[in-house]
This record gives sequence, C-alpha cells and structure tokens, in this order.
Amino acid sequence: MPPTEPPPTRWVLPAPRSADGDGLVGIGADLEPGTLLAAYRAGLFPMPIGRLARGEAMLAWWSPDPRGIIPLDGLRVTRSMRQSAKRFEIRIDTAFDQVVTRCADPHRSGGWITDDVEAAYTRLHELGWAHSVEAWTQDGRLAGGLYGVAIGGLFAGESMFHVQFGWGRDASKVALMALVDVLVDDGVPDRLLDVQWLTPHLSRLGAVEISRDEYLRHLRSALMRPLPTEFAGPHGG
Repeated sequence: MPPTEPPPTRWVLPAPRSADGDGLVGIGADLEPGTLLAAYRAGLFPMPIGRLARGEAMLAWWSPDPRGIIPLDGLRVTRSMRQSAKRFEIRIDTAFDQVVTRCADPHRSGGWITDDVEAAYTRLHELGWAHSVEAWTQDGRLAGGLYGVAIGGLFAGESMFHVQFGWGRDASKVALMALVDVLVDDGVPDRLLDVQWLTPHLSRLGAVEISRDEYLRHLRSALMRPLPTEFAGPHGG
C-alpha cells in the first residue's frame, strides 16, 4: 500500500541555501504531516531548540552544510556487528511507537525529541511515511532500533537507540545494517540515507560529510526512486 499524501502545508518554507552558518533555516511553522513532507523534500528537517516562555521548545528547521550521509556501499560492518546480528531478529514497523519512545527517553544525553515531535512522527507513520527498523532478542525483547522518514528513495534517519545491558549490545548497529539491506536489496540505484549531522559514532559506522549542494543533487535523484518494498506494507503497523 503506498503512503497516503496528506493535505499540503500552509507554510512557505525557506530555501535550504538561506541557512545561517550553523545550518539554521528558520523557526516556527508546525509539525503537520504536509509540513514535514514538504521540508524533507526540500532538504530541511526539524529539531527543536531552546524554550519559549511557556516552557515549550522552539521548532527550528535545519539544512546543515556539510550534511551527514551514510553511503549505502560504505557502512562499516565489524566482526562484532556480524556476530551480534546472529542474536537478533529484525522486524519492520512492528513497534514504531516503542522505538520512538525509547529514542525520546529524557535520560539520554542530547535528547531533543519532545512530546510534539513524537506525536508528529507517529502521525507520519500512520500515513505510511515514517518507519522503524527493530532488533529483537530471541525471547521477544526489543533490544534496539531506529526510525526515520522514507520518501521515494530517501530515508531520513531521525534517531536510534539500544538497551544499555549486555543483551542489547550492538542492537542499534544491527538495525542500521538491516536498514541498509532494505535500501539496497532490490537493486534500485541512487537511494539516499541521510543522517543529518556527522557524529563520532556515525563516523565510525561509515558516515561521511558532503556539501549542501551535493546533498541536494542526491536528494533530487533519490526522490524520483521507488519506495523500498519493505516500507510499502500496511500503514500503522
């Protein structure tokens, strides 16, 4: 089943090249499905910053330069990751809400996922645009996973987590391995795995930085590609 296209956004989004030196494009708008999809299609993504007088996070939109991506032929898979992969069962979209909630754990350092963000991506999931890749133990425990937005051949990764116990070791990395397999298994070229900013952790996994202009060129090509078949199942799984 293809994703359901929501009503279009009522906002005029700034151009990615209008970003300041930190990659900030603008503040405001909303997290309606049509707004989120328009942003991703334009090369933008949301991440709240600061606090308003009422204690609410300010909604900010970003287009960093350089931009972090993981080349689909460049994921670094260690021997430990391969061994760990044998311990987990990979599932797609069976526990989206749980994955986002775990990623939003306020005890995690650098946490940015607010209740509004969590609700917004849940709506996108129900429409068929946001997806989770999950690593489960053999006895049925969710050990780790990731979620993001898939539009055509773009997968915009948002966050990942793993359980901080021995049985959760490498679970998020195994989920990332599975995501790359989903994006390449049907042989469609020019898909794009966007990770927004390069972090030391992502760098160790093979993520690289490219310029904003190069990212936008890759994005235009990726949006013309078909959605991976693994993400074309029933909505709201």
